[in-house]
Amino acid sequence: MRRLHGLCALILLALSTACAPPPAKAEPAVWIVRDHDSEMLLFGSVHLLPPGLDWRPQTLDDALADADDLWFELPVGPATDQEAGRLAMRLGVLPPGPGLYERLPEESRLRLGRLAVKYGVPPNMLDQLKPWFAEVLLVTTMVGARGADIAHGVERQVSAAAPPAVRLQALESVEDQLAAFDNVPMEEQLASLAYNLQAMEEDPAAFDRLVSIWMSADLAALEAEAVTPLKAVAPALYERLIVARNAAWLAQLQDRLEGSGRTVVVVGAGHLVGEVGLPARLRALGYQVEGP
Repeated sequence: MRRLHGLCALILLALSTACAPPPAKAEPAVWIVRDHDSEMLLFGSVHLLPPGLDWRPQTLDDALADADDLWFELPVGPATDQEAGRLAMRLGVLPPGPGLYERLPEESRLRLGRLAVKYGVPPNMLDQLKPWFAEVLLVTTMVGARGADIAHGVERQVSAAAPPAVRLQALESVEDQLAAFDNVPMEEQLASLAYNLQAMEEDPAAFDRLVSIWMSADLAALEAEAVTPLKAVAPALYERLIVARNAAWLAQLQDRLEGSGRTVVVVGAGHLVGEVGLPARLRALGYQVEGP
C-alpha cells in the first residue's frame, strides 16, 4: 500500500472530507495543558468538511465557552482566504523555463494528466504551477468534488461557536504559511508530487482512512499514514512544514502559558502527533499535559 505523505497528506489532515463512515462515537483527540494559573486546550483541525458530520468533542465546547482567547494557524475569515489565493498565485507560479510536466518523469506526467481530467483542472494551468501549488490545487479540488466546504470545517465552526468576548489570535501570517511550502527545494517538491500522484491513483482509500483516523483519535495510525513517510521521502519538506513551524508555534504558546487564563488552540492535526508534536514538546518542557 502506497501511503500519502507530504503536502498531500498534510492537506488531507487539514482539508479532508468525511467520505468514510465515521466511528459510532466521534472523539477526535483533545489535549489540555496546565500550569499553576493557565489552562490551554489543543485540538487538531480539518479545515474543510461536509455538512452533517458530528465531530465536536464536548471537552472542546466546554473549553471554548470559558476561553479568554482562541488561537488558529491563520486569521479565520474570507479576507484570509482571499489573501491566500492572491499570494498562492504569486508564489506558486513557475518562472520562465520548463513547465511542470517537463520537470516530471514520464509516468508522473501521465498521472498528472489523468488526475487533471478527472477533477476538471485545466492541464495548461497546472503546467505553469510549482509542484507544491499543483499538489494543493489537485487535493483541494478533489475535496470540493466530494462535497466539503470551508464553512463546515473546524476553524469556521469553532470560530462561529466562540463567545463574542473571546480574543482571536493567529500563530502565523498567510505569507509565513505559504513561504513554508514555497521554500522547499524543487527536487523535494517534485518528489512529493510524484509520490502522491501515484498514491492518489493507486490508493484512493487513503482519503477515507485519514478521515477515520482523525475521527477516532488513532494517533499512532495518523503518524504512520502521514508523518513517518514524509520524513523518509521528503526530509526537507518535513523539516519546514512540521518541525520548524511547530518550534515557532511552541514559543508563542509558551509565552501565553507564562500569563494566566484559559486558551483554546486549533491547528492542523498533523502538528499534534509524534515526538515533535506540540503536546510532546510541551510535556518535554515540564508542562502538565492531559491527553493521549
